[in-house]
Amino acid sequence: CPAAEEPVLLAELKPGRPQRYDWKSSCETWSVAFSPDGAWFAWSQGHCVVKLIPWPLGEAELGCKTSERKSRGSKVETWSRGAAKEKTLECGQIVWGLAFSAWPAPEDGDTDPACAVGLPCLVLATGLNDGQIKVWEVQTGHLLFSLLGHQDVVRDLSFAPNGSSILVSASRDKTLRVWDLSRDVLFSSGDTFLLSPGRQVQVLSGHVQWVYCCSISPDCSMLCSAAGEKSALLWSMRSYTLIRRLEGHQSSVVSCDFSPDSALLVTASYDACVIMWDPYTGEQLRTLRY
Repeated sequence: CPAAEEPVLLAELKPGRPQRYDWKSSCETWSVAFSPDGAWFAWSQGHCVVKLIPWPLGEAELGCKTSERKSRGSKVETWSRGAAKEKTLECGQIVWGLAFSAWPAPEDGDTDPACAVGLPCLVLATGLNDGQIKVWEVQTGHLLFSLLGHQDVVRDLSFAPNGSSILVSASRDKTLRVWDLSRDVLFSSGDTFLLSPGRQVQVLSGHVQWVYCCSISPDCSMLCSAAGEKSALLWSMRSYTLIRRLEGHQSSVVSCDFSPDSALLVTASYDACVIMWDPYTGEQLRTLRY
């Protein structure tokens, strides 16, 4: 077999302008995400800002690195992104979590200006330092609505992969919350009652430490959550009840993810181990150590 090519750095993304430092902002990048169709890349740039970048990067942005790859025979595909342009989302708070999802296509008579009738649009959910979740329309960069309920930092977000508009949020308030963005909620603004998308479906309590990570299985049957504890929790996405605790790590579990076929679950911990689980039985299949 031919020797594998050495990895090539295509581009390095840096803030385009200096930002002022104050107690409300931060210079850290906490989260990055690609849209499901690969057309957009989002990163929490720090300073309460999210950058939305059309993907893949254009030739001018890739510069000589792309030319170098082409000269070596690597195939780099480019495609027309139409009017898609880089956007800056001013979130007003430090951004900890990011998640993309397709927004259901509006029907005839729908007054929502975010999407054309019959065409789904792309939304980005941002988890903020004050417990808010702000949901943005990607193509325009407009804020659609905010979800309120968490009492502390929203550390991670996960949309259901089946396009059902179900969003799960994980927070430092030690809870997970399940939201249905397709349902309207009635709220009062002065003497006027208004409808806003996004109804809280369930609050999942069971962790005693900050919740770092949440992951919905690709078949949308299960949810795994990891907090500053030695066990991960596995939940049913049908009944929103706890299925089991996955115990085996010797230190805090900080990350979790399912395989594409939902047959495997992987957890990572500060104990420097990765454990592969059968999520249906809770059996430890393999432990990977450094």
